[in-house]
Amino acid sequence: MTKSIAMWSGPRNLSTAMMRAWENRADTEVWDEPFYGPYLHATGAPHPHASEVIAAQGKAWEPIAEACRGPAPGGAAIFFQKHMTHHMLDHLSLGWMADVSNAFLIRRPEAVLNSYLHSRATAKAEDLGYARQCELVDHVINSGHTPLIIEASDLLKAPREMLAALCDALAVPFDECMLSWPAGPRDSDGVWAKHWYASVWASTGFAPYRATAVTVPQAYADVVTMCRPYYERLYAMRLRP
Repeated sequence: MTKSIAMWSGPRNLSTAMMRAWENRADTEVWDEPFYGPYLHATGAPHPHASEVIAAQGKAWEPIAEACRGPAPGGAAIFFQKHMTHHMLDHLSLGWMADVSNAFLIRRPEAVLNSYLHSRATAKAEDLGYARQCELVDHVINSGHTPLIIEASDLLKAPREMLAALCDALAVPFDECMLSWPAGPRDSDGVWAKHWYASVWASTGFAPYRATAVTVPQAYADVVTMCRPYYERLYAMRLRP
């Protein structure tokens, strides 16, 4: 029976590196942001390669939600899905989440915003997904489950320990091959990868943690202020090794 895992993240949260870690397992199939096409169709958001994304993934969310329940393509034992929280618009039903194991990846708003602005000209608080992430965490809690939350800096400081703790919480065996992977693109990468994934394509594992100060442009200080309470709430619930 397939173990379906939905990993919920905002943009620039090490989510693609996390996907690489799972994809490097022999027992796992991954799915890269399956709701991106329906999100772009519904919102008309001017994202890079939007028409290509919609063409590749379609406009309807219902068949995607059903497929997320599993089984995994190719019959893999584990079906890891990388999801962006802001792709789950209000009109989308969350009922399918009851049939998967849900985990969450968070990162400091300053670091997320700084990275986001390297690839996009502007950013709004809703683009970073923090409020929606908290809503999804509440949905998991109200369903009677404990949310599994990983903080990006914790992951970089101790990748083996954090991945082992995550695997244990998900009731799957940890695999050492999650700690490194071959450089380059994957067939599983979304069509948007050419715009967003340069650093991941160059990587062979999680980058060493560096405690660096992040300067946010003054014009975006209010974005960080809006996102911080959501982040701090999730941070307090994070998984420890």
